[in-house]
Amino acid sequence: MASTSIPSTPSSVTPGTPPDMPGAPHEYEMQQHYGTRARAERFYRDQVLDHLNAGMREFVARQEMLFVATSDRLGECDATFRAGPPGFVLVVDEHRLAWPEYRGNGVMASLANLGKNPHAGLLFIDFTESLIGLHVNGRAQILTDEAMRDGLASVPEVTVPGQLPQQWVLLNVEEAYIHCAKHIPRLRRVPRERVWGTDDMRRKGGDFFGVKAGRDAPGQ
Repeated sequence: MASTSIPSTPSSVTPGTPPDMPGAPHEYEMQQHYGTRARAERFYRDQVLDHLNAGMREFVARQEMLFVATSDRLGECDATFRAGPPGFVLVVDEHRLAWPEYRGNGVMASLANLGKNPHAGLLFIDFTESLIGLHVNGRAQILTDEAMRDGLASVPEVTVPGQLPQQWVLLNVEEAYIHCAKHIPRLRRVPRERVWGTDDMRRKGGDFFGVKAGRDAPGQ
């Protein structure tokens, strides 16, 4: 599980693209079309890294939630939410982070996508304190809990049954950059009971959107 350096420049760019800029060719095309190239180049230079610096690593290590975007081999997308106790996302080093996959609904949509297309986009948002977000994009691999523990001494021991990892996702970081604070709502942290790993439908939200009720209704 040795760390490798990831180049910060795309392998192929459109004519006129600055050679030292991160991002993708289609981003430059869209920036040119809408006249935002100068603003985007300033953001690339000031805020985009190909690794997690010390401030980013500290930020990730205290988060309790994570949004994950994946797509399958055809580009069909899925976005999901992950949560856990502070530090549930493990910062391995400046080039890698990992999160546990707990027991869920059994659909395995995100893992299935990653199995065919390893690209993943992560978004961490602190809604209660700093009101800052962090984007982390990279390539992921799926590992068993045993493989993670064999490869990394820093994997914490888990005592809560519902927080026992079923698998781990290890992400090799390619891009990391800020999500600005100006539109992030401030939320208040309040106590709540969490029943990790439960199959109790009421505790999981039941048929909140009425899907099952609609299908079970007469005439449906």
